[in-house]
Order: sequence, then structure tokens, then C-alpha cells
Amino acid sequence: MLAKANRLTSADDYRSVVRRGAKVAGAHTVSYLRSRDAGADARFGFIVSKKVGTAVRRNLVRRRLKAACHELVAEGMTGVDVVVRALPTAAVADWPALRAEVRRAVNDRRVVHGSSSYPGGGPRA
Repeated sequence: MLAKANRLTSADDYRSVVRRGAKVAGAHTVSYLRSRDAGADARFGFIVSKKVGTAVRRNLVRRRLKAACHELVAEGMTGVDVVVRALPTAAVADWPALRAEVRRAVNDRRVVHGSSSYPGGGPRA
């Protein structure tokens, strides 16, 4: 589970990230990323609409997305706000696919913006 310091909690925070953040689309999710002060805790938010499926399926998708983001925090990710919106195809996606997609979104952000907020520093070669 993500600690309170690593969660987006207000509607204003969600709105800010979605409207002003960099958008990275995948097969099962659309991620919005916005830089924060260097060293600030990474914060994550999740949007899983009823189009994804029943409450049981939506909660399963949300738990998987949270677990993927928890791994990123454990690896030392800082200085970014991320909102992950699950698309209807996320309902049938397996855990490795969702995890890889969240990681790819963060790495794409790192390449585009040249941020060193993810372990390993700067853009990839």
C-alpha cells in the first residue's frame, strides 16, 4: 500500500496533474506526469471508471496499479506527481502487463524531460 505521503488526495491535485502534466498513452492506461521539486516525495493517483468493469474488477485493477507504483517508490523515485487512468482494456490485462506499462510511462517521461528524479539519473542513451 502507498503511504499517505505518496498519494494524491485532493481533486485540485488530480486536476493539476491531468491538465498540466505530460501525457503518456499505453494499451491499458493513460498516465499523466508532472514534475515536482527535486527530493519531494513521488505522489500517485488512480482513475478507474465504471467502463473498466464491475466493482470487483475495478478494485483489482486499482490494486495492481498501486502495487506497481509502490515498487517505484521503493526503488527511490522522487520529484513527480503521477495520475494513472485505467482504460477498459485494463480489465483483462495481467499484472506484468500493467506493471510494465506504468514503468514505461515513467521512463518515457524521464527520456522526454531529461529528469534525474529516477534512479540512474538523466536520459537514457
